[in-house]
Formats: sequence, C-alpha cells, structure tokens
Amino acid sequence: METKRERELAAFERLLDVMDTLREKCPWDHKQTLDTLRPQTIEETYELSDAILKKDMPNICKELGDLLLHVVFYAKIGKEQDQFDIADVCNKLCDKLIYRHPHIYGNVRVNSADEVVGNWEQLKTKEKDGNKTVLSGVPESLPSVIKAYRIQEKARAVGFDWEKKEDVWDKVCEELGEFREVLPEGGKRAEEELGDFLFSVINAARLYGLDPDTALEDTCAKFRRRFGYLEENTIKKGRSLKDMTLAEMDKYWEEAKALEK
Repeated sequence: METKRERELAAFERLLDVMDTLREKCPWDHKQTLDTLRPQTIEETYELSDAILKKDMPNICKELGDLLLHVVFYAKIGKEQDQFDIADVCNKLCDKLIYRHPHIYGNVRVNSADEVVGNWEQLKTKEKDGNKTVLSGVPESLPSVIKAYRIQEKARAVGFDWEKKEDVWDKVCEELGEFREVLPEGGKRAEEELGDFLFSVINAARLYGLDPDTALEDTCAKFRRRFGYLEENTIKKGRSLKDMTLAEMDKYWEEAKALEK
C-alpha cells in the first residue's frame, strides 16, 4: 500500500511532468519568462492571502497549488538556462533551514520563540551570501504596513527595541502630538509626521503581539459589510446615498453593527 510520503512524492513528480509538457507544447507557457511571471506571482500571493484571511480551506488549497506552480515554473526556466533546477531550490532551502535551526540540528538551547527569531536574524547576517545589513533583507516592494512591521522585527532581533513595551505609548502620544501640530499646514511635513505616527502605532501593535496588517484587513472587511448593509437598505427604499443625511445613514450603520453582535 502506498504511504502518505510516497503519495506526496508521486504528486510532486506528476506536477514536474505536467510542467515539462506544458513548457514544450503550450504556446503561452513556452513564451513565459522570469519577468513575465513576476507580476502574476504577486497576484497569486495576494489571492492566497485573501483565502487565508477568510479561513477558506478549499480555496487555500487551490491557491497554494497556483503558487506552487509558479515555484516549479521558475525552476524550469532556471534549468533551461543552466542556472538551477528544482532540486537546487529544495536543497538550498533545506540547507538554510538546518543552518538556521541550531537548536534542532545543533547544540544551541532556546527558551522561547523570540529567541529562535533572534538567532535566525543573527545567523542570516553571518551567511556568506546573506544580507549585508540588518534591514537589507526587507523587500522594498512590501506593502507599507507589513514592511514597517518587518523592519521593527529585524531591529528587535539585534536588540534595538523598547526595554518595556509600556514605554512605547509615550512615543505614540508624542508622534500624534507632532502630527496634529503640523496638520493645519498640510503638505509634505504633515505627511511625514503621519508616517511617523503610523510607524509608532505599528510598533505598539508588535510589542503587544498583535498583527497590524491583519487587524486593518479585518477592519476594512467590517466596514465593507456595514457599508454594504447601508447601501442595500437604501436601494430597497428607492433612495440614493447622496440624497440621505448623515443621521439617516448612521441609523442603518448602527443596525448593521447590532446585527454583528
């Protein structure tokens, strides 16, 4: 009887065979390059993220497959260019995971997940082909909220962080005050101070173990639900949102809030 591992390996081998066939016989697949696949990979990553936020397990499975296709596709192109193949991709990943988990594959002792993260970041800076600076491993193209969080995490890994998380609130209040002070002026200065304030709020969220990106996603989804209720009930009454007063709209908004409880 086929074991689970044998089933997994057979499925992966099947995927490689399908990729070989498509690359050879499909005009669209044949013309793809690393550059043409890149924007599609970004889109697939966001689609997976959406499925995860919705806890949609069937769709998570589907989107993982789409993303895996891109990994295999890139490896196929790398093989055609005599640069690397899927075995190189897997082996380099395994080597990195083993190296960065000395508490599993070596003699290092850790007492918490935070210590694991700290060791991980320090080991990255020691690698021959690793990042030259602490923050160079944070991609410039990351969405701003995630980028800010990752920058703060990396700074924390080398000890640059608040000694007590409660102290961050003084900074949040300070940045809010500076933002409010220049807000009437508008322009670039106000924008800079807004950025400083948002960065400090993200820092506070991190220190308290909260994910600001997930929190903001949830709030956006909540707003869409409530606004959708408002809009739907307005249409039912044959009215337009533009013709309603704020008080009238608030009535439906509060109804939507009550329905969620």
